[in-house]
Amino acid sequence: MPTTVQVDDDTRRLLERLKHEKGLASYDEVIRWLIVSKAALPKSLFGSAKGSRSFERESEEEHEL
Repeated sequence: MPTTVQVDDDTRRLLERLKHEKGLASYDEVIRWLIVSKAALPKSLFGSAKGSRSFERESEEEHEL
């Protein structure tokens, strides 16, 4: 669902410049590129809980209702 975001003219010019420099098609792609590259967010959180124990199902004897 598209939405409108209000930015200053200087910010819009910076977004436009990055759009052309990176060969991106839209401001949305520029904003996504900024978030991923500058915030160093991983594309996946797989393995982010390193050091935690692996899941083991309780046996029926240990399980109480």
